[in-house]
Amino acid sequence: MITLLRSLAMGFFDRLANVWKGFLSLWISDVESKNPEAVYEAAIEERIKKHRELKKAVSGIVYLRNKIQAELESKQKELKEVNAQIPVAVQEGEDEAAMVLIQRRDELDASITELRIELEKISAQAEDAKQGLLAFQGEIEKLKREKEEMLAKKANAEARIQIRETLDGLSMDADIKALENVRESIEKKQAEADVGAELEGESLDAKLAKIKAKAATASARQELEEMKRKLAASQQSQAAAADAASEVKKTM
Repeated sequence: MITLLRSLAMGFFDRLANVWKGFLSLWISDVESKNPEAVYEAAIEERIKKHRELKKAVSGIVYLRNKIQAELESKQKELKEVNAQIPVAVQEGEDEAAMVLIQRRDELDASITELRIELEKISAQAEDAKQGLLAFQGEIEKLKREKEEMLAKKANAEARIQIRETLDGLSMDADIKALENVRESIEKKQAEADVGAELEGESLDAKLAKIKAKAATASARQELEEMKRKLAASQQSQAAAADAASEVKKTM
């Protein structure tokens, strides 16, 4: 019974812990989504820290490579000197010295061979480490550019949302409503003026004015026709008189 109770209690607390983990995860996600710049900065800072550690490790490999390189050059120099000393010792009859030099030469040959193999390996490791360091640095720079681009997108999106919300809210603003009232009032005034003009055209005074205008036009036209007739008659009389005078001159 006790074992069962313990099992139930442990199951309850495990479930409760999972619920709290879920709430905590949601809260963290919400904080991250609201603070993208801080998230990017934290990620960049973490990579910079790793870059420092990697750089330190690479510097250790490069130091070891340089040390082996220096040791190899030193032994090669010594080997050159020993090779030059052996013939001299033989010529001088210094057999013991010649034997020591020959042994030293053999030791140097073996050591140089080992150092060359080790240097080749460590040089390859150093080159790989440097390439990895450069690639990691490139990732940091890429993340920095991504941060700027994403923050710019975020700012642009927020500005567009704000503009849209502002425009959506303008239809309920008091000044927009006032403008609509003014437009409606002006249109009503225009309609009243149009109706007045139409009614004025149908009134008795308007009709009399039209008749008077037509009569004046007819009188003026009649007077114009009379003037044209008199002018034509005068021109005919003058032409006849001119013809008669011409005939008289011919007779004389």
